[in-house]
Amino acid sequence: KETPLSRKKLVITGANGYIASLVALYNADRFDIVPVTRADVDLSDPDAVRAYFSALDFDLLFHTAAVATTALCENEPEMTHRVNVESPIVLAEVCRDKGARFLFITTEQTFNAKTSGAPFAEDVEPESHSHYGRQKTEVDTWLAASDVDHVTLRLSWMMGMPLHGVRPSPNVALQVLEAVRTGTPASFKVHDHRCLTYAQNLADSFARVCELPRGTYNFAAETDGSVYECARRLAAAFGATPEEVDALIRPDLESYADQPRDYRLDSSKIRAAGIDPGTFEGNVAAVMADFGFPEKPF
Repeated sequence: KETPLSRKKLVITGANGYIASLVALYNADRFDIVPVTRADVDLSDPDAVRAYFSALDFDLLFHTAAVATTALCENEPEMTHRVNVESPIVLAEVCRDKGARFLFITTEQTFNAKTSGAPFAEDVEPESHSHYGRQKTEVDTWLAASDVDHVTLRLSWMMGMPLHGVRPSPNVALQVLEAVRTGTPASFKVHDHRCLTYAQNLADSFARVCELPRGTYNFAAETDGSVYECARRLAAAFGATPEEVDALIRPDLESYADQPRDYRLDSSKIRAAGIDPGTFEGNVAAVMADFGFPEKPF
């Protein structure tokens, strides 16, 4: 019998992570959620992964777990390949065998070797100089060529604040807030352009994401300016005066000076499907409203 979307059984891997725990918190009334953490199964053992998930009953599998630390991926490529490539493919095969939908998280880092052409749409050929980016690309490519019912979400750098039971990953909004609250200067890269997206947007639109047509979708707020410029705007939004912004938000002029980075994402496809990650300015306004900061113009 067809299960209504609101009560479909949703397995979430990496359940203690930021995106996973935020999605679970704001979608608990829509799905029967089964959290899975590293305490349940070792993703570096694809055979154990297959056995564990084959024994579960579910309709959707949201796979957020990964080794995303660049240095670890570079230093232990075989282990991280098992975690980031072999096990996700096993999970996709399990979903296919069960008739379940596979929801996979990929990354802007698949474009981190591009020297021009940003913002990148989904049909642009990936190019990455890191093991992590190439590992994600390997799964993206496998899924696109497979018969697995899947939605791949390519995320930008996600920002947000702590909530009860939700610990955000390091992000520019937290870094700026720390600088403003403590009066401790912090440096932000001038030659680094990325989309900065409020993670709450994904949590709020997750049920609609589950219903998207099969394929890959970028999920990133439209962002103009470098990470440094965005940090200055955030500081102003948190209430810093122009003088405080100048004193606390320092330009890092050295990083990537020889080869500036710009791997912003084009989210036109998911917007056309009715899901809008918004703009950086709108995302910042939402952070301010949600966490009770005084509304300040940039």
